[in-house]
Amino acid sequence: MRRVLPALAACVVVASTLTAVSGVGAADARSCSNSGTGVNIPVINKFLPRGGSATGPQKAMPAFNNGRTQTVSWVTGPLSPNKTYKRFGISGTDVGVAWDNGRGQTLMAFGDTFGNCLTSDQQWRHNALLRSSDGNLSDGVRLDGRGFVGEMFGAVGFDGIEKTTIPTAGISIGGKQYVNFMSVRSWGPASTWFTNYSATAVSNDNGRSWRTPQGTIRPNLGINGDAKFQQGAYVKGVGPDAGWVYQYGTPNGRFGAAHIARFRPNDILNLGAYQYWNGRGWTPSPDSARPIVRGPVTELSVAWSPYLNRYVMLDSPRGVLLRTAAHPQGPWSPARRIAPSSLELYAPMMLPNSPALRGSGPELYFNASRWDDYNVLLVRTKVRK
Repeated sequence: MRRVLPALAACVVVASTLTAVSGVGAADARSCSNSGTGVNIPVINKFLPRGGSATGPQKAMPAFNNGRTQTVSWVTGPLSPNKTYKRFGISGTDVGVAWDNGRGQTLMAFGDTFGNCLTSDQQWRHNALLRSSDGNLSDGVRLDGRGFVGEMFGAVGFDGIEKTTIPTAGISIGGKQYVNFMSVRSWGPASTWFTNYSATAVSNDNGRSWRTPQGTIRPNLGINGDAKFQQGAYVKGVGPDAGWVYQYGTPNGRFGAAHIARFRPNDILNLGAYQYWNGRGWTPSPDSARPIVRGPVTELSVAWSPYLNRYVMLDSPRGVLLRTAAHPQGPWSPARRIAPSSLELYAPMMLPNSPALRGSGPELYFNASRWDDYNVLLVRTKVRK
C-alpha cells in the first residue's frame, strides 16, 4: 500500500538540477503586467487598448510561417476570436492541456488564470477548464459556451506553502475525465519551480466538478521515484502496446529528463498497479524508472499519429521540438525543431482532432503559450513521414 501524504507540510520540496535552457521569462504567472507581483497600473496601462480596460498585456498574435509551421490564431485572451475576457472572464492564462472527452469534444485545462486586472485579486484562478466542439482547426479553435469560468480545483494560495495547482495532463477513460496536476509550493528563477506533489483529479460530469483521491498523490521528496513524475502526459497505447495507458513524467521545472510508467485503464487511480520502464523492461517501483529522453525536457504532450504510424512527442526547451517513436518507451528519435525559440513558445499541447492524429493528413495542431502576452495560441505544423 502506498503511503498517503497527510499534509503539505510533510513534503520536502526540491528543485531540478539546472542545465542551460533558453528561458521564456520567469516561471511565476503575472498575467496583468508580467513585471512584478501585484497590480502595476502604469505597466498595465501601457498595454491597454484605447479607452482603457483591465485586460492585461496581450498584443497582436505573432505572425510566423516558414512553410512548415504557422501560427494560426489566439485561443485565449481579449484579442482572441473567442473573446475570452468578455465570454469567460479570462484576460490571461497558459498551458491548455487538450484531450478528447470520449464523445468528440475537446477539453482544455489551463494554468493560472486571470480576469479583471484592476480588481484587488485580478480575478486569479489557480486553473480553468474550457471546451470546444470545433472539428475544423484550419482557421482557429472555437470555444463552446459562455459565463465566468471558475476553478477546477483549488489551492492554499500562499507562496512557500502551496502557491497554485497546475494541470499538466488530461485523459478520458470509461466516460470519466482525469487530470494530472502539480502542487506548486513556490516559483523560482526562469524555468524553475518547486513542487509539493503531483496528483490525479477525476470528474464524473465532463469537468464541471473534480475530486482528488489521496492515493494518487506523488510527494516530491527529491530522492524518490515519484519526484520524476511531478509533471506529465498521457497516451493510450495502440497495436502491440494496446490495453495500456502510458504516463510520461518529468521533475519540477524545465530541466529534468522524461520517464514513463504504464497502467491498465481501470487502474489510473491505483498507483500501486503502475509499472515503470527501467531501460530493459517494466518494474513495479517508480524508483527504478530510467530516462527515456535526456533532459532538458519541458512541459510535454504525447500522442499516437496514425498518419505517421508513430508516437509523437512535443516539448519546448529551445523552440518547439518534435520526436517520434514506434513504442511509447522509445527509442525516441533525435529532436527536430518545428518552431524557433524566437517565438518564445512554451507548453506545446497537441489537439486530439488534428488530422495527423486522426490519420487524415499531415497537419498537427497544438496549443502553445507565450509569456509576454500570457495567453495561448494555436499553431499548425506539417509532420513528415
